[in-house]
Amino acid sequence: MTQVKVKTRPTGATAVLARMGQPDLTTPTGGTLGVTTSASDPGFNPIDLLYSSLAACMVLSARIAASKLGILDRFENVTAEVTGEKAKTEPSRIETFHIALDIKGNFNDEERQAIGHMAEDICTVSNTLRDAVSFDLTVKA
Repeated sequence: MTQVKVKTRPTGATAVLARMGQPDLTTPTGGTLGVTTSASDPGFNPIDLLYSSLAACMVLSARIAASKLGILDRFENVTAEVTGEKAKTEPSRIETFHIALDIKGNFNDEERQAIGHMAEDICTVSNTLRDAVSFDLTVKA
């Protein structure tokens, strides 16, 4: 029996915010991103990053779904547009996520639906957001 080796990637993020300025993010792999909090400045704010994570996960998962369904050869591309609605009551949170997938390729509607729903089931981000998660907060001295 052949054993498949799965290459893992270090994940996580560190945000640093000085007394003045905007947050700067880094990842364990050296990625960097500045965060904006101004309504008029271009860039990503924390909610955009949440939507971006879901959108990126959904398009990657759609490609995986097409492969699992044996129809990747007809897959051209996929676009995920993610928006949401903030809850009107406390605590502050996104109450509803809206995900619109545009799956391009030689597929019928049934195949597009299968790719989309399988992608949602595969996506780690959608699975995390859908289910209750726990937080382990440490405040360093």
